[in-house]
Amino acid sequence: MALTLTLPKSDGTLSTYALRGTEPVKPARGVRFDRIAYSAAHVVADPLAAIDPWLQCAIDWDATIAYRQRLWSLGLGVAEAMDTAQRGMGLDWPTSLELIRRSLDAAKDSPGARVASGCGTDHLALDAVKTVDEVIAGYEEQMAAIEKLGGTLIVMASRALARVAKNPADYERVYDRILSQAKQPVILHWLGDMFDPALAGYWGSADVDAAMDTALGIIAAHPSKVDGIKISLLDKDKEIAMRRRLPTGVRMYTGDDFNYAELIAGDGAGTEPTHGKSDALLGIFDAIAPAASAALGALAQGKVEEFHAILGPTVPLSRHIFAAPTRFYKTGVVFMAWLNGHQSHFTMVGGQQSTRSLQHLVQLFRLADAANLLEQPELAARRMKTLLAMHGVEA
Repeated sequence: MALTLTLPKSDGTLSTYALRGTEPVKPARGVRFDRIAYSAAHVVADPLAAIDPWLQCAIDWDATIAYRQRLWSLGLGVAEAMDTAQRGMGLDWPTSLELIRRSLDAAKDSPGARVASGCGTDHLALDAVKTVDEVIAGYEEQMAAIEKLGGTLIVMASRALARVAKNPADYERVYDRILSQAKQPVILHWLGDMFDPALAGYWGSADVDAAMDTALGIIAAHPSKVDGIKISLLDKDKEIAMRRRLPTGVRMYTGDDFNYAELIAGDGAGTEPTHGKSDALLGIFDAIAPAASAALGALAQGKVEEFHAILGPTVPLSRHIFAAPTRFYKTGVVFMAWLNGHQSHFTMVGGQQSTRSLQHLVQLFRLADAANLLEQPELAARRMKTLLAMHGVEA
């Protein structure tokens, strides 16, 4: 018998919804990839902490690290303390550094586990930053702290730099300084203003092509210090164009949560292996981890049709989770973790569970079911009913 519950439709009326009842995709044990794939990982809030949730940050460390261990077990790397972890939207720098420390320690017990950690300037009081030198010092402070722990850096886009930089030369100066002293190759991070409005005009121009020229010039000046660049512009053509212009050996890490399946599969263009495909550093991989792992495993075996058959149905869900206002996508990621039993509650750092409507979450539930991503359908339905009851809907 089909599992059913009552869900509101877009017009507010109620109707019965029957779950598909299909078996969720599971990757083979010991799955291997021919792409590097990082999942930006969310944090699990501590719902019992006696804090002011809009002003203070409390983390359930055991649940947070357990989720990272799950990602590693699926063959995925962890991009730590990034925007998916609510960096800049509730997760402060001291808590971020503690998260990085705990994640790096846990990775030592998981052979082959990849961790790359977000390094930014978010500890600076934004209104107080006046000069590029202050931005450089801010980056250097976080850089030193993470490297002291043995961490690999993801040099995150800086709100402070976007605020004080007057031209592309200011970006060149900052990144020249940071890259020249990095102990090992870093991943650069270009986050579009749809993810963070404070990053509008990054690289010194509102024109994406001009901004891309600046970023590519910085990379070309330091190719040995750049492992790759993650771009999150939600524009596949821009990503492909930039990918084909990267220096030899520098990777494109797709951050395009709308077009990731096509970009990871690649087009095989160019003589450089990294020019014809994208690796991955994606927030959506947190929410679709088993499917992502199974699909990447199929791709590594040359099973391109199977790759698309697994990953293709996840794209509508991802486009919904990352719908405008895109910066609130973290709510959908955490909601998926709750539905699938990877945390016991739907509470977020900063009270961010309130950033999406009931209608948004209901549609997310439907799309997750359609993509075979509900790992425990009975649990997911029961938790969905709890959420509906909190909103006055008896399901």
